[in-house]
Amino acid sequence: QVQLVESGGGLVQAGGSLRLSCAASGRGFSNYNIGWFRRAPGKERGIVAGISWNGRDTDYVDSVKGRFTISRDNRANTVYLQMNSLKPEDTAVYYCAASNRGRITSEYNYWGQGTQVTVSS
Repeated sequence: QVQLVESGGGLVQAGGSLRLSCAASGRGFSNYNIGWFRRAPGKERGIVAGISWNGRDTDYVDSVKGRFTISRDNRANTVYLQMNSLKPEDTAVYYCAASNRGRITSEYNYWGQGTQVTVSS
C-alpha cells in the first residue's frame, strides 16, 4: 500500500508556472504507475498526465500537451508535474494517484488529498 501527499499548488497569473509534487510513503513506490488528475469547479475529475512505474512512458491529455511535464524520482519516492504557460482553465484541484495494475483511470486505486491550483487572468 502507498500513501500520497500532493504539494506545490497555489495562485498564479496566466502564463506563469507551478511545479506540483506527489510524495509517496509506504512500500514499493517504484512499482506503481502514477497519474495526475484534476477536478475543475462544476466538472468531473479527469486525468491530466500519467507516467509508468519506470518513468519510460508518459501520456498527457491534449489540452496540456506541450505545457505540462510529468516526471518521477523513484529514489525520492516523488512524482512531479511541471506546469508552464498556465491558463485560467487549468484552475482545479489536482490529485495524484497510484496504480499497481494498469494506467486506465479506473485502475488507479490510491489517491492523495489534492492541492488547489488557481490561475488568474
